[in-house]
Amino acid sequence: MKLIATPDNPVPRRPTLMSVQTEDGLVLRAARWRPTGRRTRGTVCILQGRAEFIEKYFETIKDLRRRGFAVVAFDWRGQGMSGREIANPRKGHVRSFSHYRRDLEAIRAHVLEPYMPEPHFALAHSMGGAIALVEARDGVLPFERLVTTGPMLALCLIRRPRLSSGMAALLPLLGFGTQFVPGGGATSIATKPFAGNLLTSDPKRYARNAEAAVALGDGAIGDPTVAWMNAAFRLMHKIAEPRFPLEVRVPTLVVAAGADPICATPVIERFAARLKAGHAIVLPGSRHEILMERDEIREEFWAAFDAFIPGTPDPTFEMASDDEGSEPGGSAVEELEGGRVDAAVAGGDH
Repeated sequence: MKLIATPDNPVPRRPTLMSVQTEDGLVLRAARWRPTGRRTRGTVCILQGRAEFIEKYFETIKDLRRRGFAVVAFDWRGQGMSGREIANPRKGHVRSFSHYRRDLEAIRAHVLEPYMPEPHFALAHSMGGAIALVEARDGVLPFERLVTTGPMLALCLIRRPRLSSGMAALLPLLGFGTQFVPGGGATSIATKPFAGNLLTSDPKRYARNAEAAVALGDGAIGDPTVAWMNAAFRLMHKIAEPRFPLEVRVPTLVVAAGADPICATPVIERFAARLKAGHAIVLPGSRHEILMERDEIREEFWAAFDAFIPGTPDPTFEMASDDEGSEPGGSAVEELEGGRVDAAVAGGDH
């Protein structure tokens, strides 16, 4: 377990890197940070999208810490440096999205509750947003408020969703569940050429993330398996049920990308319009990864985030700190009940 720095993507200073074991025995890579300032407004937990990894969110982590938030980031099972359910580490695979609930429960039990100041908030992207919405509907999301960017409610890059859904359900029955989706492969989407990419219009952030993905090696996974795709379709069908948005009780801000070529923004808008405890905004010109976009788009996102995520300072966690939010004594090695904590890596902000 380690965090990997690259020249344009240094590790935010003073991380505490953790190995967290799930109830079914997989080990997740997680990290936590104190806020930069002396006062703490709470904790924000980052819920990644598919094929992402902690390093991709270093800039976002710094942004959150400067706002007075402690931060938790972790890799879902099957991606980044977390454990895998199958041998090939480049395949993005789960048999059921309910397995991600085990990951979130492990993070709640072994990171959020014992270590992180309240209130606890979630910042979720794409697949992470869909997972969080289901957790919220089921009443088990361990956060007081949720902000989700481009949640995976429907995929507009699939031309024939009904046919694709049917094939994704059939192929695992024929023994192809652990194979890449048809036409898929081991190459990370983050390392493909910038021209024509689906993720961001910002060439510098795209290049930074591509460099981080190369440095991460097998942690930057390729395309999903057929079983993952089948599980994703089942999750999206569940979210599409008419009563679903009415049953989400966690206050939710949905931030959609106006030029999203991956997740269907009109579906996201219709869903959010029916939320009893939430609403949506659309950022024109943004591609799928809003937090990796141009400065002007990110500034619009942060303005909405700042208006929606209040935090009440927790005096237990208020302390004198250096300008990067160091912890008392500077130690990043601790014992974790139910898991293992590894030493934080070297490397820091400029």
